[in-house]
Amino acid sequence: MSHANYMAQAIKLARKGWYTTRPNPRVGCVLVREGQILGEGAHLKAGEPHAEVYALRQAGERAQGADAYVTLEPCSHHGRTPPCAEALIKAGVKRVFVGMKDPNPLVAGRGLTLLQEAGIEVVSGLLQDQAEALNPGFIKRMQRGQPWVVAKQAMSLDGRTAMASGESQWITGAEARADVQRLRAASCAVVTGVNSLLADSSRLNVRDERFTPLSGFTQPLRVVLDSGLQTPPGAAIFQQPGSTLVLTNEESLQKQQTARKQLEDQGAEVAALPLAANGGLDLQALLTLLGERQCNQLLVEAGAKLTGAFVQQGLVDEFYLYIAAKFLGSQARGLLDLPGLEKLAAAPQMQILDVRALGQDWRFQLKRLEQH
Repeated sequence: MSHANYMAQAIKLARKGWYTTRPNPRVGCVLVREGQILGEGAHLKAGEPHAEVYALRQAGERAQGADAYVTLEPCSHHGRTPPCAEALIKAGVKRVFVGMKDPNPLVAGRGLTLLQEAGIEVVSGLLQDQAEALNPGFIKRMQRGQPWVVAKQAMSLDGRTAMASGESQWITGAEARADVQRLRAASCAVVTGVNSLLADSSRLNVRDERFTPLSGFTQPLRVVLDSGLQTPPGAAIFQQPGSTLVLTNEESLQKQQTARKQLEDQGAEVAALPLAANGGLDLQALLTLLGERQCNQLLVEAGAKLTGAFVQQGLVDEFYLYIAAKFLGSQARGLLDLPGLEKLAAAPQMQILDVRALGQDWRFQLKRLEQH
């Protein structure tokens, strides 16, 4: 096997922690000597050993003189677990192949330096694009202090999301809805607006048993943007496992003490966000707040207005669009509210990454295209 093949195996191992490592990154490690894999490991849960430790335990004394393939630069600091760079040095590995450097600019490269100073040969950047694809949220949070933002919407062939009455369950079929459960399970938080909450009786939790029994799995934080504190204390969202954060403006927070207390009695946290120039809650401040709470990935599950605001402000990194093979008619509700958009040149640009059938529906995976 080639160096790339061993790193590909480490990347495959890292994916085992896709739904459980938050707020930590997903990392895999493979130890090899003379063409034989001696140990493999993946980081699966925050607070538990890192991938390198599992691989070293499996290899034991055979790790002496081995090559290590790690998807992310071995850590060099004492956290909830000891530094992995020191563990590799102590084990006597000969070479370390790294998929990508630590994205934290304050510590990037320190682990590699420790290894090199110990006389270990280091090769960095092996299958870097694939290694980075494991952790877009962790990378963005380390570099910019904000989570990776994923938005999802479901629509008809004529671009409608609900009937004029608001009826929307269900536009898409079971396969598409199961895919949304996957998106939720991979997210640290899910955000919606109070209008969507009221219209759909949203629960925003993960119910799919592909994910809930996984060791280390936790429900994503449910976030409701609610300027007027209209969220009813008896809402279904409070009857689910996990935590709910209701964000309002400072005036409502101070003046609506009864509504605030009722929500807090349901176990919700109620806090204020600053207002943006358009009078709505500041979405940049929301992302910064979630970044401070170690949120790697945010899923936007909201209506046309809130999702449109995220898109129009250039805050969506990835978009999942589910299309049902049906028409809802000209009176039905549109996909996104993008006020003030008058010229084609100003239209938000997306790049298609993937298109696939899910049952009778189609899923488009889109990425924000930088505009210059």
